[in-house]
Amino acid sequence: MPLLAVAVMLFTLGRMAARKALWQGSGAVGSFAKYTTTVVGAYSVPRWYEALEKLVERDELTLADITDAQHRATQAAILDQETAGIDLINGGEMHRRTNNRHAPANAMLNFFWQKIPAFQGETRDKPITLEDPDICHPAAVCRGPITDDIDLGLVDEYHLVRRYARGEVKITMTGPHMLAKLAWDENYGSIKEMMLDLAKLMNRNFRRLADAGCRYLQIDEPLFCTADDDEVEAAVNAINLAIEDVDMQVLTHVCQGNYAVGVHYDGQLGHRYFATGRYPAQLISGIDCQALLIEHDMTPHYRDCLGEQHLGVGAADVQDLTVETPETIAERIEAHSWLAPEQTMITSSCGMNHLPRHIAFGKLNAMTAAKRILS
Repeated sequence: MPLLAVAVMLFTLGRMAARKALWQGSGAVGSFAKYTTTVVGAYSVPRWYEALEKLVERDELTLADITDAQHRATQAAILDQETAGIDLINGGEMHRRTNNRHAPANAMLNFFWQKIPAFQGETRDKPITLEDPDICHPAAVCRGPITDDIDLGLVDEYHLVRRYARGEVKITMTGPHMLAKLAWDENYGSIKEMMLDLAKLMNRNFRRLADAGCRYLQIDEPLFCTADDDEVEAAVNAINLAIEDVDMQVLTHVCQGNYAVGVHYDGQLGHRYFATGRYPAQLISGIDCQALLIEHDMTPHYRDCLGEQHLGVGAADVQDLTVETPETIAERIEAHSWLAPEQTMITSSCGMNHLPRHIAFGKLNAMTAAKRILS
């Protein structure tokens, strides 16, 4: 058999084995094997992203050079996850960033706003937290109706990651609540109405993504704790509309923020800027998804409302520069004895964009080693 044919066969068998392990691993219930490992989304952003952007501004490099760098960073993020043995990977959201390493917002917000004509145009600073009035985001302004005929780029992202990944991949997408709440509204006069139109747009894109072969989708919502119950319920309804009749396994990541302006800001990498002292787990559990990915210390809130969903315990703390030992990761999961192993996934508390690569990679390895301890 020709060498190339052998290589293709081995690559295909590797993908099949990874899929079987993810779905049919020992103790599998529903969608995932017990203690499936996955990362929330963003991976360590290289420091040289900022330098490259400055070179583009001086016309010493082109935007095509930035695109090439983002492409190579995506490959590196995939390799790190697979080398560590993460079960369900993504592309690290590397192509969604330019010069912003610390704040997740330009990858979660502006990247998608810029694709939607209703949000295109100049941005205006918008305060994002009661914790610090000086922390603002360059927010888009919604100046017209949001239509559902826009390509959000998810299929292209899937093809890029799929090209290099050996196992199963997931695609992440900011949820309708965050996209609506952090924008300025000059059209709808109602966050509920804006979320519903965003949900319709997402639904069409998610269906295209499923048709392209993607089997796993993650929706990110970090602002539920800042909203009252009526708004959270409306957001849950919008998410359920977005994933209605979508043939993928859906994970929803819920956190309380991971906004960092750099280690020199106050000596801390990452803040829960959206923590308010309330946590609407009962309403969050109404999302028709297969798994919820949360911060590990929020796990007790789900004890009486989880149902049959899987719970991804964010035992790798991305706001801590220490690489946890596998034993620490395992202990954070075992602390919740009510949570059945068959419903438990192992994940990070949020994205790793602001972590140096060696720390992010160390946390990946600690997660997979913890799985071996627990299994």
